[in-house]
Amino acid sequence: MMPNVTRGDRMGGLLSYLAGEGRRNEHTEPHLVNGDSATYTFYGDAELDRATALAIARDLDEPRTAFGVEVAGGHVWHCSLSLRAVEGQLSDEQWSAIAQQFVDRMGFTEASGKAQCRWVAVRHGLSARGNDHIHVAVNLIREDGTKASIHHDYSRAQKVARELEQEHGLQVLESRGSDMALRGERPGERASAERRGEQTVASVRLERTVRAAAAASTDEAEFVRRLHQSGAIARPRFAADRDDVVAGYSVALRPKPGEPIVWYGGGRLARDLTLPRLRQGWPDTPASAQAAVDEWRATWRNPLRYTPVAPGREQHEPGPDLWREYTDDVAALREQLRGVDPRDRATWAQAARETSGAFAAWSQRLETEPGPLADAARTLARTAQIRARDTAPRGTHALRSIAGVASLMAMASTGGRGTMAEAMLFRQLMRTAQAIHDMHRAVEESRQAAQIRNALGVRLDAVRERLPELVPAAPVGPETEAVQRATSGSALARPGSPLPTPLQPHRPTTPTARPAQPERGSER
Repeated sequence: MMPNVTRGDRMGGLLSYLAGEGRRNEHTEPHLVNGDSATYTFYGDAELDRATALAIARDLDEPRTAFGVEVAGGHVWHCSLSLRAVEGQLSDEQWSAIAQQFVDRMGFTEASGKAQCRWVAVRHGLSARGNDHIHVAVNLIREDGTKASIHHDYSRAQKVARELEQEHGLQVLESRGSDMALRGERPGERASAERRGEQTVASVRLERTVRAAAAASTDEAEFVRRLHQSGAIARPRFAADRDDVVAGYSVALRPKPGEPIVWYGGGRLARDLTLPRLRQGWPDTPASAQAAVDEWRATWRNPLRYTPVAPGREQHEPGPDLWREYTDDVAALREQLRGVDPRDRATWAQAARETSGAFAAWSQRLETEPGPLADAARTLARTAQIRARDTAPRGTHALRSIAGVASLMAMASTGGRGTMAEAMLFRQLMRTAQAIHDMHRAVEESRQAAQIRNALGVRLDAVRERLPELVPAAPVGPETEAVQRATSGSALARPGSPLPTPLQPHRPTTPTARPAQPERGSER
């Protein structure tokens, strides 16, 4: 279950939107599934049209207007709780129980030992992507005029969602338990992609671009050049009071005329794409550091008109002799992984990051919109998402680098049946990905293993069909053989009174004190 928290100051605007048709007419039969006792008693059976939505908003807003209290950043707390499309739909009764437990544990009700906040949970049709979900709207001003705490509300919402997943038998996002989460998309990103006529949000497109550029680069300077070569734009974040030390970076899609540039930090795209993480795979010498600073300075002056300071190997197509060499590198990496402890997160993360980058580079070359290759890259990338404390390898494995493979994939043919060299390299990449699958099976992460199996299966058939057939390999063990077969193809009891709480704003105690003036509702 995925929570998405936002803040605002227009309760009427939020409720009107939830009762309306939605951006793509996906809001059907909007109705309340829960709320504070008084609000739900009065409006629980009403049709949620615009007039009713505004009436609910006025009631929810009453503590704020009565006490004249303001909250920095907005008093309207909104969180959508969404299931993935593959999980199907819950009943109103199930969502009602989830909503009540969610607001209780977030500290918005009397279960916290404090006065309650007024709130409602709204359900309507599936999202544009087929997700069943509800919206929880809360007034952060409690019934006694005090403010509800929203300290670390995003991380708290994630924690509560994890608990509710387990208690209600929902699919637990495996990324929560294993710290392998990729960053999710935000509602604003989805709306922006729709305006641009694109199926994929900017952050996902950029994640593929950055991953491919990083995997194909042998040093940081080449990484900067490849980012711009791929059609993205980048800029550095210098250390405080310095212009010769780069601490981070941001990337953006090249904007269309008249559009603003929307920047994303590397860490916003994925945990393993921060600059410190990427630097772990590049040489750390004075010469390489200076070359990187020179390229970053060039792009910092004017990202849209960046010209490489010292063009490198990214300007030249690799010769045919490199296909065999890099294919051998992947095969050697696959053999090395046989001896790596499945619990060695850092070593497996490194292998997954490079394998994912190769698929991402191939995707950029062949797929105008992210497709099966991009999906394989993103699925494998989840294994590379580890916390900083886990980045030190357990063993002494110095894995064979396959950084050159991504540069080859970027040169792969765009039509016809491809080449025998591509087919051989593809097979070795698939075997490496299967090793990562086996690792997840060994540590009992069955869902992550299944995701990799699915990503490498029928979704990649179109890629396989355009490559020449290879001579069948020698017999394999039963575990790998199994992998290859798979890759081929009730309302909650409502506490409290149903009557609205009488609000008693504090009276002035001195003649000079002025009473708080109630504000007009934001929806009027």
